Parts: sequence; structure tokens; C-alpha cells
Amino acid sequence: MAAIPTQRENDTHALTVRGHAGLPGSPLAPGSARALVRAALADVPGVPRRLVDDAMAVVSELVTNAVVHAGTGIDVDWRLETTGAFVVEVGDRHPTRAPRDPGTGEASYETSEYGRGLRLVATLAESWGVTYRRGEKTVWARLRPGGEPLDGPAPDHALDIAEVLAPRPQGAGRDRDWLGRGALSFLAEASDLLAGQLDENLVAALTGRLIVPRLADWCAVWLEDEATVRGGDGGAPARVWVADEDRAEELHRALEKDPPRPPEGLRPDPEPYPWPGEALGTHGTALAFRLIAGGRPLGTLVLGRCGQPRFPDEVTGLVEDLSRRVALAIGAARQYARQATISAVLQRGLLPGAVAEIPGMSSALVYEPCDKGGPSGDFYDLFPAGDGRWCFAVGDVQGKGPEAAVVIGLARPWLRLLAREGYRVADVLDRLNQLLLDDATEAADAAARALVAVGGRPVAAGDGPQTRFLSLLYGELTPHTDGGVRCTLASAGHPLPLLLRPDGEVRTAARPQTLLGVVEDETYTSETVELRPGDTLLCVTDGVTERRSGSRQFDDGDGLARALSGCAGLSAEEVAERIRSLVHDFGGGLPEDDLALLVLQAG
Repeated sequence: MAAIPTQRENDTHALTVRGHAGLPGSPLAPGSARALVRAALADVPGVPRRLVDDAMAVVSELVTNAVVHAGTGIDVDWRLETTGAFVVEVGDRHPTRAPRDPGTGEASYETSEYGRGLRLVATLAESWGVTYRRGEKTVWARLRPGGEPLDGPAPDHALDIAEVLAPRPQGAGRDRDWLGRGALSFLAEASDLLAGQLDENLVAALTGRLIVPRLADWCAVWLEDEATVRGGDGGAPARVWVADEDRAEELHRALEKDPPRPPEGLRPDPEPYPWPGEALGTHGTALAFRLIAGGRPLGTLVLGRCGQPRFPDEVTGLVEDLSRRVALAIGAARQYARQATISAVLQRGLLPGAVAEIPGMSSALVYEPCDKGGPSGDFYDLFPAGDGRWCFAVGDVQGKGPEAAVVIGLARPWLRLLAREGYRVADVLDRLNQLLLDDATEAADAAARALVAVGGRPVAAGDGPQTRFLSLLYGELTPHTDGGVRCTLASAGHPLPLLLRPDGEVRTAARPQTLLGVVEDETYTSETVELRPGDTLLCVTDGVTERRSGSRQFDDGDGLARALSGCAGLSAEEVAERIRSLVHDFGGGLPEDDLALLVLQAG
């Protein structure tokens, strides 16, 4: 075996940015690593675009290799030095697997697994190497500074990008030249393109665009789940691409009749596939590549070349590399879909089916969960409590996802139960606080960790208690028979409710108190206000008050109170829509946090 690059010595260059991420060894890791590094570099003015592009390619390849070959958790460290050089280190827990040396024709004992990935790193990097420590291995790369400024529009359509990456061939000589020198760039950009997709069918479509006609005259992708082949009755391929588009339907029918038959076990090596001569009207050769990620078969990629007895070795090797990246992209898309399904199911179960109507009052609700990271941490409720009382709640759990869902799943039913048992507002908060601190919730924490594990993100046992912190605005409404409403309420670590009088006066209706789930045996108190006809009570989560525009927040300088003051004379629905619109306009884009607001108006 040829010598691999030597261990890198520690350097003392000054830094402009540094970052670290611990990632699971899943198909989601390359995309997560790229997003983190890209965001870090975007915060540094004047970083050259070429350096960012090269950094994305190198990060992608190193993390992809670690995911595919190590199968352990991954540590990614990066830094941008004052010289403009970029350094990335990717560590795994499998030190015995040596990477291939891209500088010679001699291969390591795992040459077929590593393909062109590290050759790409060697091409883009000023230097690279491997550091071995007890129980772990780190592959690092250093990129020299240089390139054009990081600006200019990004391509809008992934399918259009795929065609740019794989233009139509222009003769055998130029094909050989492209395979020798352009294939590395193609593979890096294709990796980035595929990994950015969250729909497995789009991944299949992009695969066809990347392969036809540069690498083959036609190709097809079959997608499999754990038990069967998906795509249609009779094992139809999910996607078929052919250079001669007039033959696409006929080829699709021929392939549907003869789907690839997966070999026993998980064999990634390409296998011959029978040539569909009747559909193409010519002879040629075809190969089938199994799509495997995380030890699971995900489908099969079949491609063919007309008029040739066999595929060139260079093309076969390149498609093997590409098929591994296609499999990782499909695996990541499926994990995302599983997480989205879990989130949707949890979200539906965490909110009330209907908001109660209160005699002598009108109400309006805005609830906009941010579609990032799983179920929202914000929740609301408005329900009858018996004896002429109605109760309302607007809450926000620290974080989001299954862990937050567990807290909401505990809090909302307990609020209803305690209210209907006749407990006062302050007593309800006392008991809910104790519930969140109780060891009995450890079972719920374990359930949250199990749900997260299904989505591919491990959670340590000690993470659960932190997610029990809950900010809550809770109140009780008692309408008077002669008009007006008595409102008793308390705020535990939550944005304070605002009371709007018909003349435009705005004041807070509660005082701040401690978050729930933080302090043992905390005693909470409540406030009582009389809502006269025309009075409006506004309750929000921090997705409203902390909406950002640059370094400013929406509530800076009592911004929410000033906005509410301008709503005098509006109905509850109009107040809710005005505040929602102002919050959206303030940030100049879609909110990055969950947003909930409840408006209660005395009639």
C-alpha cells in the first residue's frame, strides 16, 4: 500500500471563525455538515465564492466517506484563518479503516469503497492527511484562499442544474478528456445537488438528468421499501430517462415487465441487466447498481449504452460513486419524510380540536408553527371549565420536536383537569410546575428519545429534563350577567399580556414570574382585571416579541404595545390580523420561530 499523507501538526494561525458539530452517522449528516459550514462562512464578509464552493465539496466528501465506511458518530470541526485558508477535520470512531491514497494507482484494501471521493479532496485541497488516535481517526484538509467574491444568484431549479452538470457529449475524444478531468467536479457538484433534496422521487429524477446522455443513453430508477418495490404494479420503475424521448413510453413498458432482481445479501457491485432491444430497436449493454445506505437496500439504478458490448471502466467507476451518493440522498429524504410524518401526527394531537365560544366575548387566534425541527413548541387552549368559567392558555416549551411534544402532551390535559376540578389560577401553575419537576416524567422523556431515534437523531439520557422548561400565560374568564368579564391570569416566564382600552391606552395585565419546571416548590400568584365592553386582551408567544430584523426585535422599545395601540376600534379578528401582518412585515421574510397569538375582546 502506498504511503498516505502524514499526520498534520498543530498550527497557530489566528482565526476568523471556528465551528464544531457532532453528527450521527446517518445519510442526513453530509447535508447537515454542509449547511452548518455554509452558514458559518456566510457570516464572514468577503469570503470568496470559489472557496465556499470548494469547502462545500470537501466537507461533503469527507463526511460522506465517514458515513458510508465508518458507520459511527462523526465530529466535524472547521475554521477559517486570517490568511483566508479554510481547514476542516472529520473524525470517526473506526480508526482501522485506512482511506485510499489518491496520488497513486495503488489501492488500499478498501479501494472499491472509497472511489473518487478522496481524490477529489486531494485535487481541491492545498494539503490533506489522516490523524490516528486511540479509538478514532480524523481526516483533515486545508484549502488555500482565493476565488471570486461570494455573491451572484443561485440557480433556481435543481433539474436545470443537473443538465448543466451533465451536458451532451461531443465525441469520444472529448468524452475521455471529460472523464479524466471533469468527472471530479461533476461528482462533487452532483453530490451537493442530490443531498439538498428532501423528496426521494426528485432524487430519482435528478439522477436521470445527471446520467443521460453524458454517461449513458438511458437509465431507470426503482425505489424499494422494506418489503416491496415501489413505483407501480408489476415493479415499474419510479423514473425512466432516455436520450431519444420518443422511445420513453415503450422503454418504460419493457422495463416494467422485467424489473431487476436483487441478489441475495447487500452486494453493491454492478450486475449485468438484460438489454431491452424491442423497446430501443438496437443492441447494447446495460448494468444494474444496487442503491444501499445504512445497510438497507433502497432501490436499483439501471443504465444502458447503445451499440457497445460493455461499459468503459471509467464510466462504471464513476457511476458506482454516483450511485452511492444517490443512495445517501434517498436515505436522507426518507428519514426526513419519517420525521415529517411523526411531527404531523404529534402536532395534530397537541392542539385542541376547537376553540370554545365565550358568552359576551369574541376571540381570534393566529397559530403559525415554523416548519423546522419537528412539532412546534408553542401551544394554546381555550375551554369551558364549568360553573360559568372559561380558561385559556398560551404556552411555549423550550425547544421543539418530540421532546417539546411530550411536555405539551403533559401540560395541556393537566391544565384542563385542574381547571375543571376548581383549582385557582395560581394553584394550577403551582401544581403544573411540580409535575414538570417530578421524576414521574422520566418515562415521557424516554418516549421522546425513542421518537427522536426513529428520525435518526440520537438523544442522550440527560437531555430530557432541560426540555421540560415551559413559559405559560394562563387565565380564567368569568363573564358578568350585566356585561364585562372578570379575568384572573398569571404569567410564568412568558411575554406579558397586553390590555387595550377603547381609547388606545395599552398596559400590561400581569407581572413576570419564573418559568415552569425550573424552581422546586415555587409559589405563583395571579392578577385580576375587569374587562369592560370594548376592552381587548392580547396574548402572544416570543415568536411575536422576538421577531428579528437585523439586530432589532419587534418588541424593542415597547414595539408590541405601540402596534396594539393602533388597533383601537378593531374587532378581535382584525386585531389578530393586524398584529400578524406587522410581525411578518417587520422581518422581511418568513418567520424562523413558531408564532402564536390569542386575542380576547369583551363585547
